[in-house]
Formats: sequence, C-alpha cells, structure tokens
Amino acid sequence: MVSPLRPASLALTASLALLAGCMTAPEQSTGVAGADGAAVFVANKRGNTLTRIALSTGYKTAEVPSCTNPHELATSPDGRHVALACYGGTTVALFDTVTLATVTAIDLGDKARPHGIEWHANGSIYVTAEGRQSIFRIVDPLGAKPDLLEFSTGQPGSHMLTVSPDGRHAWTTDLGAGTVTLVDLVTRRAPRSVKVGLEPEGIDLSPDGKALWVSARRSDKAIELDPMTLAVRREVPTGRFPLRLAIRPQGDVAVTSDLADGSLSIVSLDRAETIRTIAVSSPDEAEQRQQVTILWSGDGRRIYVAETGTDTVAEVDYASGKVLRRLAAGEGGDGLAILPQASGGNR
Repeated sequence: MVSPLRPASLALTASLALLAGCMTAPEQSTGVAGADGAAVFVANKRGNTLTRIALSTGYKTAEVPSCTNPHELATSPDGRHVALACYGGTTVALFDTVTLATVTAIDLGDKARPHGIEWHANGSIYVTAEGRQSIFRIVDPLGAKPDLLEFSTGQPGSHMLTVSPDGRHAWTTDLGAGTVTLVDLVTRRAPRSVKVGLEPEGIDLSPDGKALWVSARRSDKAIELDPMTLAVRREVPTGRFPLRLAIRPQGDVAVTSDLADGSLSIVSLDRAETIRTIAVSSPDEAEQRQQVTILWSGDGRRIYVAETGTDTVAEVDYASGKVLRRLAAGEGGDGLAILPQASGGNR
C-alpha cells in the first residue's frame, strides 16, 4: 500500500512532475583533477550544462553548455568519453571526459526525448526514447556513422533502463504505464510488460544477472523480480518516494534515493530487507534539496547523491553513513556519472 503523505509533503509531491520532466558560457577551471583522474560528471537540467568535478579537490574543473534539459549520463568503458541524454530534444551528446569538449551528437529521430542511458562494456550505448516508446542501441557511437537499432517497449514513458551483461536483454521502467518491460535485443520477440507497484522508476540488475530490482516510488518499496518472467519475488519497504535504485558493485546491497525523506535506504539483496537508513538531509529539508539521482563509486565505498534543488552533490561514506562533503554542481544537477567506474563499465 502507499504510505500516506504528510501535509508538508504534498507540495513536494506536486513538484515531482517537474523533476520527471541551451546555452551558457563555459566556466574557467576552478581546480585541477588528481593524478588518478577521479571525477564526477553532473548533468545540470536547469542550467543546460555539463559539469566535471575533480574528486581529489572537490572543485569543478569544467562546466560547458550541453543541450536542452539534459538528464542522465554514462561514461565509456575506457573512461575517455561521457554520454549525455538530451531529454528536452532528440540527441545523445558525447563529450571528452578531460576537457568536456563536444565530440559528437547522435540524433535518435523525431520526438525521441532520450532519458535513461547505459554505455555497455560491449561498446554500445543503450538509451530510452520516451517520446517513441522505445529504446535504442547505438552501435559504434564514436564511429563516422553510428548504427542505430530501435526496439519498441510498447509502453508510454519508458524512463530508466538496465542492460544484461551479455547485451541480449534490456529492462525499462515505464512511468506512463506503471510497468516494467523486458526487451529482447537479439530475437526482437514482442516485449513483455507487467505492472509493478505504483510508479516504478528506479531499476538495476544484480551483477550476476539473476535478480532485477525496481523501486516503486508511490509504493515506498524496493521490489525484486525474476528477470525473465518478471514475476515478483520479494518486496521490501523503504523510505518515502524511492525514485532511484542502484546496486553496489559488490552485489550485496542496493540503495534507494528516498526523495521525500532526504535519505537513503540500504537494502540487503540476500535478506531482502532494509538494513540501514542514511540521512543525507532530513524530511524538513527534503523539499528544498530535491534529492534525486544516486551513484556508487567504482569501489563501492562512496555514494554520490544529486540534490537538484540546491545545485549540490552529497558525497556519502557507505561504511559510516556520514555525509563527507557537498560538491557544487551547476543549476539543477541531476544525472551523474563517475570515473573510475566499476569493472565492466556503467551498470
């Protein structure tokens, strides 16, 4: 069942549609990247920019114009490029990860509205196209003429996605339909969709490919599905409005971003229960901060949390649950990507 919202949360709920949903001058560098090149990239959806933050200093090293209403990000397996889904348009834009120089923009066609994105270990980019009720596989995205393969989901609002390690299947959360969809990327058999909770949005596949986890934001739950049948296996209560879910690279836990509480729920995948709650801010601050996207560091020791309302990214120590620092992003920082990433590329 849906947990009742407090009166103070009603205004927050009304603003969530804005969260679900170009040009400014580049900034001068305010810091330098560390020798290891560790950095977080932030898509700033109100500022229409892309920011690079060096983790060695916590400072921006670059901020450049991107596209209209940029949302999700993914870094390439070799760490040399970052892909940006231009949610306000039809393109996926690619940038150099050191300088943020624009490399190319790949047009997905009329009404695409790309959103969820993954740069797979096989070299292809997979991205949802909400306006076309589909996902795309972009083969050889850095080539002279990338090959675009489109796969229908048959569902309105295909928003986020995850892709199997072998690249044979993808799964989407479909906000317009309240469904999760399985797409066969090889045989092109008809997609399979099922209703899962209320407003499923966050999604991730366990590293071994044996469990699909979804966060249903109006149900206040993380839900485990069988990846191939989409049957519900287990349901786990979380904090309020868990609009993102990300599995730790080690595969032991998932974290949900609980927007209405300003917190993170840590879910044991083995026990299927919430074992910890980490306060990133508080319920009283939640409407101001508008906590959205979450991202694990490649080694699973840190969690990065985009706070869209305050133009910050909270860096959280997983072991202690402490907020170590808040990194300044651009206006409306939302989508996140990181280097170095977990082995196997973005997941």
